Amino acid sequence: MHIQPAYFIMSKNSLKKEGETMPRTKEQFEEMRNATRAKIQSAAMQLFAQQGFGMTNVQEIADKAGISIGLLYRHYKTKDELFHELAEFAASGLARVAERFESDESPAVLLNSFVQEIYEDMVSGDDLANLMILMSQSFGGPNEGQKDVVTVNKNLIMATGKLIKRGQELGEFAAGDPCEMAIFFFASIQGLAEMKVRMKADFVMPAPAILTAFLFSKGG
Repeated sequence: MHIQPAYFIMSKNSLKKEGETMPRTKEQFEEMRNATRAKIQSAAMQLFAQQGFGMTNVQEIADKAGISIGLLYRHYKTKDELFHELAEFAASGLARVAERFESDESPAVLLNSFVQEIYEDMVSGDDLANLMILMSQSFGGPNEGQKDVVTVNKNLIMATGKLIKRGQELGEFAAGDPCEMAIFFFASIQGLAEMKVRMKADFVMPAPAILTAFLFSKGG
């Protein structure tokens, strides 16, 4: 799974199923183990996004990952545990974005770079869209870790609002309430993620300039 650094990175290595052959070293064993977990995580994220957490069962996840249900249970004791780990990955990625937005770099450069990464991930596959839907589900999903997700999301909105305000002071962004603009910005991305999953091949990702058009003043 490839989601550039806005959210999280998961290995997509094509390796034999764990347990198919005995690894010769601890490193090989760990590589195979990580590859299996990556397949489970990717399969779960797709199913959670398409069907919802409640409508997805463990057997479906194992089937989609191409492994036995017994092997899945060796990695995750429950579906809730798997969901929680995915939400933690996403929350960590959002925290990194918030930190990135607090740098001294030009606000316009930071947001344009971020939007370009979002655009590339959205046109290259479904991983980012699935992850964003999973993040949305986490607000009403298993309670474990829900508070952390809410806190990280709030911090990201605040950091984006501060970035927009600094851009306004520098004359890079159009006038407006920075917090409202930050909420609109992420709501737009979230809505596009949901449309991508629902529309599948009919979805067309808007160009980065369209996603940031509301931010820039004339001639900015």
